[in-house]
Amino acid sequence: MSAAGAHPGVLFDVDGTLIDSNYLHTVAWSRALRDGGDWAAMNAIHRLVGMGGDQLTERILGRADDDAVARWRRHYETMLDEVTVFPGGPQLLDALHHAGLRVVLASSSPAEHVEQMVERLGVGAVIDAATSADDAAVSKPAPDIFNAALAAGNVDRHRAFVIGDSIWDIQAARSAGIATIAVESGGFSRHELTEEGAHTVYRHVEDLLDQWRTSPLGALVM
Repeated sequence: MSAAGAHPGVLFDVDGTLIDSNYLHTVAWSRALRDGGDWAAMNAIHRLVGMGGDQLTERILGRADDDAVARWRRHYETMLDEVTVFPGGPQLLDALHHAGLRVVLASSSPAEHVEQMVERLGVGAVIDAATSADDAAVSKPAPDIFNAALAAGNVDRHRAFVIGDSIWDIQAARSAGIATIAVESGGFSRHELTEEGAHTVYRHVEDLLDQWRTSPLGALVM
């Protein structure tokens, strides 16, 4: 069921979708694991970026490890100045906002990171809401963060799309009953994203910006 009075809208993942951070997360996780006496290949870590830290450590180590999550955060925060905004991301959010759609950042990063990225993106005036790790009891690929984003932005799940970069975004969105438009900028291939169930796949958000009115997003404003 949709919430009464809910609006059409777009829920944006942030890491790997709007900001170029996935490989920095990979490095931070690699360092965090080594600090704890563990090791995993970089490619194996990268495949799991987009999951919550509790689930990532479960996959890598066979157990949840809160200490590793804390070490990841410390390492990642030393690299925050290296995070860059993908071209076209802020402009896409602005275009959708001015077309009358609800725009929500559906991030499961720590709240402080989300606040910094909103500032880095310069989109505070055009987003209707933003979520953080505080809003989800269970991290992706569970649907919690997208359900929270729907509620925060008063978005109708049947007139919405998730924009994300990973198969974990697609799995979480599917569990929440929302279709996904995917971008390849996080490191997953078009084939992988399509096989997982993405409605459409673009190279990056600038590509989607150039075509958004003829993309599935265009139907939301008709």
